[in-house]
Amino acid sequence: MSLETKYNLRSPAVKRLMREASELRNPTEEYYACPVEDNLFEWHFTIRGPPDTEFQGGFYHGRILLPPQYPMQPPNIILLTPNGRFQVNKKICLSISGYHPESWQPSWSIRTALLALIAFMPTEGGSTVGSLDYTKEERHTMARASKKWECSTCGKVADILLNADKGFLPALTEEESSLLQNINLKAEDDPNQKQEVTAVDHDPENTFSEKLPKTTPIVPRARAAVFRKPTYNESVPRTAANCSNADTMMESETNEDTYQVQSQRSTDSSNRCPIEIYAILFVIALILIRRLFFLE
Repeated sequence: MSLETKYNLRSPAVKRLMREASELRNPTEEYYACPVEDNLFEWHFTIRGPPDTEFQGGFYHGRILLPPQYPMQPPNIILLTPNGRFQVNKKICLSISGYHPESWQPSWSIRTALLALIAFMPTEGGSTVGSLDYTKEERHTMARASKKWECSTCGKVADILLNADKGFLPALTEEESSLLQNINLKAEDDPNQKQEVTAVDHDPENTFSEKLPKTTPIVPRARAAVFRKPTYNESVPRTAANCSNADTMMESETNEDTYQVQSQRSTDSSNRCPIEIYAILFVIALILIRRLFFLE
């Protein structure tokens, strides 16, 4: 069954992929991509290693998995040929892949993704998903071995680009040129950035203890909320219907407060009574003793 009869040609994704398949039907010296026979949303591609790098002379094969929402959402890219830069049989993390839909532009195409992938190969992978950090010697060895690598679906992938028309390379669009320029600038900034970070990490003066503040600021505790039972005047609005009740309650509260004050005073007085009684008894005892002495 042909792709034209298998898919709905009114679908924006199908129409877009059909057009791109027509544009990429002829391989170039740098790249080639085409959908598999029975699935328009899975493509196989082959790219040539960028010149003047450790990937020069290599041929790298992979898969492109396109979502049904393409081109509104980015594709996923999987490398199949061992290369030393990306892991094989695993979706890789790039700004033009499914890991970063926020940076994908619907105007980009499969060709844009292939050109970006070629430009990304000599850059530093860091800790991104699917990245590897092999030495240049190991990558050189893999590049030479990639000439003999074969795909179970496409065959010997190096022959696809080696048999391409010499000098056939479509011109870059303005967006593709801007994207590749940004990738090249990133590749130039990465070594300096890595060297700067390494210098800071190995500086003996920048110890962890010196980076900490000398004192730890004291964070004040938040006071716990104190619940206070509302009085009658706070809980009940003062209206004409309850004014008399409110006055009565206020008067009773006032009388209760007065009684408590008087009770407190009487308690204080009772605490002083024993002392006064003892003083009076002591004076009476002295008077009686003097009279006894005078009678004798």
